[in-house]
Amino acid sequence: MGPRLRLFTFAAPSRFYALSGALLPWLWAVAAGLTLAGLYIGFFVAPTDATQGESYRIIFIHVPAAWMSMLLYLVMAFWAAIGWAFHARLASMVARSIAPTGALMTALALWTGALWGKPTWGTWWVWDARLTSELILLFLYLGYIALVNAIDDERRADQAGALLAVIGSINVPIIYFSVKWWNTLHQGASVSMTAAPKMATTMLTAMLLMTFAFWAYAFAVVFTRTRARIMEREAHARWVQEDAA
Repeated sequence: MGPRLRLFTFAAPSRFYALSGALLPWLWAVAAGLTLAGLYIGFFVAPTDATQGESYRIIFIHVPAAWMSMLLYLVMAFWAAIGWAFHARLASMVARSIAPTGALMTALALWTGALWGKPTWGTWWVWDARLTSELILLFLYLGYIALVNAIDDERRADQAGALLAVIGSINVPIIYFSVKWWNTLHQGASVSMTAAPKMATTMLTAMLLMTFAFWAYAFAVVFTRTRARIMEREAHARWVQEDAA
């Protein structure tokens, strides 16, 4: 029998490198397939909204991107904290690899939100609580990226970045609950774990397909970036030299 899998079996960079390499083709295939299915249903099958007309279809990109922007920040902060607390190199590398993807999702959420806001509110931007806190999230991502790249010592950079990421995670619940805590222009949640969906089944199907597509894309990109960081940091390890050979 082979060795039993344990909680930290893939904490070693060499094992993570091998596992992620095997998963990447599947992740890219799933991301592409779900994206095509989600966009087709969202733009060609889902009915026209009675209030917003065709402009509402931006939600099939905007909402998954907004969800991912918040989730990725929490995951980044978690792995950064693990790397800081336990001096786990791989955890810190994963945190660094998540940041650019999280920043991309946040920028995409803000951009598509502006495209949706123009026909809905008559303006590209308002200093709404949800929009402002989402913009702050983008600054937190960019600040984390700038901070960890400004410090030459990798360990000190990881520790400083972890501190910023953990403190910045306070902003995520503010984004999520902003529409409940303040009187905002931004509409409330259309999908909730405690209530029935407020949209047609085809709309919900398209949104969920796009959400899972964004998940698969995020995994694929983060794994790819982490593998590159492993090769860079572990360049002098025997297994890296053997792999390169």
